[in-house]
Amino acid sequence: MAESVTKEQLLEMYRMMCLIRRVEELAAKAYTQRKIIGFCHLYIGMEAVAVGTSSALRPEDVVVAAYREHGQILARGVDPELVFGELFGKRTGTTQGVGGSMHMASREHNFWGGYGIVGGHIPLAAGAAFAAKYKGDDSIALVYFGDGAAQQGVFYEALEMAQLWKLPCIFLCENNFYAMGTSLERQSYLTDMSRRGDGVGMTRWQFEGFDAVEVHNNIAKAAEHCRSGKGPVIVEAVTYRYRGHSMSDPAKYRKDGELEEKKKRDGIDLAIDRLKSEHGVSDAELEAIKADVDVQAQAAYDAALAAPDADPSKLYDFTYATEAQ
Repeated sequence: MAESVTKEQLLEMYRMMCLIRRVEELAAKAYTQRKIIGFCHLYIGMEAVAVGTSSALRPEDVVVAAYREHGQILARGVDPELVFGELFGKRTGTTQGVGGSMHMASREHNFWGGYGIVGGHIPLAAGAAFAAKYKGDDSIALVYFGDGAAQQGVFYEALEMAQLWKLPCIFLCENNFYAMGTSLERQSYLTDMSRRGDGVGMTRWQFEGFDAVEVHNNIAKAAEHCRSGKGPVIVEAVTYRYRGHSMSDPAKYRKDGELEEKKKRDGIDLAIDRLKSEHGVSDAELEAIKADVDVQAQAAYDAALAAPDADPSKLYDFTYATEAQ
């Protein structure tokens, strides 16, 4: 596949991957200190997928995600202070602190994430793609989902409708090898989740999701297919999460040495290698970016922690209709 990422774009990808990782590391620490209550699913190890994907989309495109969405919403451009605010249950959060880790969204960034029912969010992306086609505005929809969600019945229904109506939708499976603690080989005869599209005749392919540039190129190709009116695409990014399914999961189900082997393809390290070998970026430049990101993440963390708590009186404002004025 032809190279399509400039030096400046790759530097921004590197910066964003570093930011996502640092935010998630701080979130992990905050969870152990009970500053984050409830569930918390970290994106550490999978940063290249969100960053490469977001760089290939347009601002007007709709993105739908599940509950491992911290990294995805950051890659979409949402301020880390808003993300921390939501994690801490603050009024400054993405949804004013009433959603928490599993329910982040941003109308400004066309990001709708955090649906806790496994696979239940996938038809929403088909609906967004239907709206885009109906309006004829050249936007598309993309939905992130895991290998476990690819086993759900509603997932197949969304594929069928999207293909039947030629909706401009990218179904992006982040195959991180485990559905909670169940390995891919134990849950599915097929281990290439993109092949789920064969049954409805959908264009599909699989690619490595560790290199942000490779992700960018594959998503750009899928987006071009959708915008051309050829219908939806299902693609699978092979990736890996370094932490457990959630903060309460010790991940003892991994094979010995598996995590260490996967870390050899770390997305941040691959970006560093590319920047140094292909663009002549120095270690000092890379270290300066990383240091700046660390300061940014800590400042966002501190500001969010100092913000006022969510207003209980607003809890049902977006749940029930109010009396007509």
